Amino acid sequence: MESVRTDAAVADVVPAQLAALSALQAQEPRLLTPKFDVDEPEVSIVIPALNEEITIAEFVEWCKLGLAKAGVRGEILIVDSSTDSTSEIALAGGARVLKTPKRGLGRAYIDAIPYIRGKYVLLGDADLTYDFREIAPFIEKYRQGHEFVMGSRFHGSIEDGAMPTLHRYFGTPLTNWILNRLYSADFSDIHCGMRGITRDALIRMDIQSQSWEYASEMVLKSVQMELDRAEVPVHFLRDRDGRMSHHKRMGWLSPWIAGWINLRSMLVHGAEFFALRPGLWLLSLGLMITLPLSAGPVIVHGYMFSTYWMLLGMTITLAGLQSFYMGCISQLFHDYSGRARERWLRIFRYNRSVCASTLMVVTGIALLLPLVGEYYHFGFMLQSQPGRPNHFAILGLLLLISGFANFIFTLVLHAATLSLRPLRRASR
Repeated sequence: MESVRTDAAVADVVPAQLAALSALQAQEPRLLTPKFDVDEPEVSIVIPALNEEITIAEFVEWCKLGLAKAGVRGEILIVDSSTDSTSEIALAGGARVLKTPKRGLGRAYIDAIPYIRGKYVLLGDADLTYDFREIAPFIEKYRQGHEFVMGSRFHGSIEDGAMPTLHRYFGTPLTNWILNRLYSADFSDIHCGMRGITRDALIRMDIQSQSWEYASEMVLKSVQMELDRAEVPVHFLRDRDGRMSHHKRMGWLSPWIAGWINLRSMLVHGAEFFALRPGLWLLSLGLMITLPLSAGPVIVHGYMFSTYWMLLGMTITLAGLQSFYMGCISQLFHDYSGRARERWLRIFRYNRSVCASTLMVVTGIALLLPLVGEYYHFGFMLQSQPGRPNHFAILGLLLLISGFANFIFTLVLHAATLSLRPLRRASR
């Protein structure tokens, strides 16, 4: 018999659905506007805040003073996930407040993008460690045409006690050096929280990082996007009495975790640094070892280089080839200019690349046949002393594997260029 749903059961379901809907709505950002709002701002000061009731009122005043001194019309947008009175104080001071759930520093900026009205965006912290009374240099750089303006504490000033010694003399310089080497950049302070970017560039940048690593992602993508970049000196101040930094609130391990995830971001977004050129170097080294030995052993100054050296060369060659292929693919994920896509499609044109792969496979099989014949002739055994057929066979294996790998790479490359959405170019 079919069961009948009772009115009581239905009555139980409706409150549960309403509760689920309320919980879902609570996860959505909610914009609060002050009584006297700013119309058509040129600059948006966008600041994440988490329980900053001690400093938020003075910070909003600093922003107003900075906008007035710079002679620019601007809005202050506080992205707030606090459990204290931060949002009420900011709203009363004249700032817009975007209420969001607590889900990461990078996520706060992602949530804020639809609510940013200014052409230019200034980012920073609400803890009074960055002096937002001095934003005029950023505005000046914007009006000169720069799209990404980094603050630099090392070119400005660092108040005594503002930055831990380990961060100042080891962590920040080290990660600066790593990013500059990976991306051929010249930043002096990649972790400076006070920075500016045009709204157009911020949207095109498509930030993905949810936490502290947004800082590195933003810097390195500014290089990949070939944004017009500049640096301005900023003043870094120590925490106000009574306020504890977020790192201290989270424990002694927090700075190390932040450093690690920032490093991870640098490495992931710059994967081709470890794949493309190193792959070509390995490929060249492997071929330099393998090809001279393909016709037989070679003696140099009394030292014989034979089968095992050739096998080593083959291994290095294949490792380099695969690394090179992966480097080519990784470039497509941040190809804002379109040059990488055009270059690799030109070099690995489908018909030409497939024909080359076929030729390598056929040649490889042909070079393997003498050893196969010898193996059959000697009763399915190989001679104890490797001869020329062994060397031909190793070269044949190299060509066979390389041809197959090139064919697969060609398919993946063309599939990737069809599937990956083109990144938006600069608007210049």
